[in-house]
Amino acid sequence: MRIGVLGTGDVGRVLGAGFAALGHEVMIGSRNPQQEKVRDWLKKTGPKTSAGTFAEAAAFGEIAVLAILWTGTENAIKLAGPQNLAGKVLIDVTNPLDFSAGAPGLAVGHTDSAGERVQRWLPRAKVVKAFNHVGNAHMVNPQFPGGPPTMFICGNDGGAKKIVVGLLETIGWSVIEIGGIEGSRYLEPLAMLWITYGSRTNTWNHAFKLLRK
Repeated sequence: MRIGVLGTGDVGRVLGAGFAALGHEVMIGSRNPQQEKVRDWLKKTGPKTSAGTFAEAAAFGEIAVLAILWTGTENAIKLAGPQNLAGKVLIDVTNPLDFSAGAPGLAVGHTDSAGERVQRWLPRAKVVKAFNHVGNAHMVNPQFPGGPPTMFICGNDGGAKKIVVGLLETIGWSVIEIGGIEGSRYLEPLAMLWITYGSRTNTWNHAFKLLRK
């Protein structure tokens, strides 16, 4: 499968490398594909990976991953070209974090979410929220003493969610689907809980697990 990753930060590079290790072809997209961290990433990840602009990565992927800081998300989507993502599954990893007061908070919430905004900006894409409530160090093949953690996902398209569930399961996740993209209103605050616990304890090796009886 061809996967286009929009964003060359830690999250984009970790997910891109994880997908490439499974045999997928991955193109990572950015404003500057020639930057040093991208060149270094290509050397480490091997022949299944390549780099391009946002538009090139969006057009390349059968599936796309949106891994951009919230402040640059709308512009990155414009650069990628909504037409290049039309009809495709887009995994939205973003969190609408606002750092203006120092400690992060949510810039969007209660009656809207980043996931819903991404879906409105890309009305012809099949947006699925995932990966937003765990640190990048544990996004691929998470190893915890209590077994696989839970990845909560949401999105409007059932077929798209099945594809994302399949990808998540191949990289070690137990998955629970919580409904339409408006479920992002709950998953993005869940990311804040993850961040708050990490900040208070100065540890980042944690994830959520739903226990059932």
